[in-house]
Amino acid sequence: MGGDSTIPLHGCSTDDIPLSSSAQTPAFLWDDLSSSEFDQRRMRSVYRQVLQSYHQFQTRIGTLGEAKTRILSYTPASWIENVGGMKLGDYDVPKTTSLVLVGPKCSGKSSLINRISKVFEDDKFASERAQVTCKVFILQYCNTDNSSVGDGTYFLQEYKIPRGSNSFCLYDTRSLSDVPSIDIDMIKHWITKGVRHGEPVIRESDSSSLRDRIKCKARENGCQLSENRMVNFFIFVVDGLSVLKSIESDGDVEKQYTQMIATTFNCPYLSFKDDKPVVVVTHGDLLSLTDRARVRTHLGELLGVPPMQQIFDISESDGLENELIIVDMLRYCLEHADKNLPHKNGTRNKVFRMSVSAFVYLLVLGIAILSVYRHMHVLRASDSEHDVAVDWHSIRHLWYDD
Repeated sequence: MGGDSTIPLHGCSTDDIPLSSSAQTPAFLWDDLSSSEFDQRRMRSVYRQVLQSYHQFQTRIGTLGEAKTRILSYTPASWIENVGGMKLGDYDVPKTTSLVLVGPKCSGKSSLINRISKVFEDDKFASERAQVTCKVFILQYCNTDNSSVGDGTYFLQEYKIPRGSNSFCLYDTRSLSDVPSIDIDMIKHWITKGVRHGEPVIRESDSSSLRDRIKCKARENGCQLSENRMVNFFIFVVDGLSVLKSIESDGDVEKQYTQMIATTFNCPYLSFKDDKPVVVVTHGDLLSLTDRARVRTHLGELLGVPPMQQIFDISESDGLENELIIVDMLRYCLEHADKNLPHKNGTRNKVFRMSVSAFVYLLVLGIAILSVYRHMHVLRASDSEHDVAVDWHSIRHLWYDD
């Protein structure tokens, strides 16, 4: 079960997957001398659970139809939880739930959209919807520097799932740059201003010629005519091959990939309250099962998310297991999108308005009481001015003289 042999998950026999808890585990995942013995044991346990999870998908194939039906029956806010006394009418429910894909160059965002769309297509021979601009495995195996590769998608592209549906949509975006601060500004713009189909994504670091070309195309496309949508959840897409190369290498250049992922992933604009984005690992079909488990385990530790529940290994292979993983990932995203729907302005300000009303009421009451008090004080002062002055001392002596 060495990591040097490539064993595709889909189409292979699950007998090839070791299920013994005593299975040998790759030492490099926990050979950090600063890690305690407890942490090392914990990571070994997580790795074995992740490895065994590939076997469990085979036993769940029978539930694929039901799981797909649940996704197809989804409507925005239909999976919301009425907690804290909130009701459905208290939430700002979008017409269409928007899931935005973000990820580095050649992470496979566009390919992932095509893969997701195909799962819900009636016509399995329909053409791919998203334009795929590069193949990461060619870059990896040919040792090509992908720094010169373009960012692929320069305009936000909306894809409704399934076609023609208003339930939810996926947004393909421009690849992350090598400068996290630029990426964070881009994500901040989306989360505060919303996303719009055809909207250009221009960076200050872009050359003047590139900026001119993008602006020219934007004017031709007329993106302002598209509907603006708020972002409901993020899907963070990473290339499994690049992650594996990063964790196996001691070089600083190779480490930059996972460092950039960690910095951008922990950007507060990507999270909704306490919920971090879902992570999708692509191109796993080019790795062995042990390597795929290693990548997910490492990402779980790096990003601080559970690899079993929040990191999904979606490959380029066709197969029912892959479809089930896609459906599981979408369900996770839609559930958390509904969970974090914003409150309506009226609901959000209800307590504030009540507080202001109570304050105004108390202020008016206080002014009224103060006015009454001052009026009574004036009356008493006026009465005292009209009172006859009596020398009680003199009267007493007169009384005694008698």
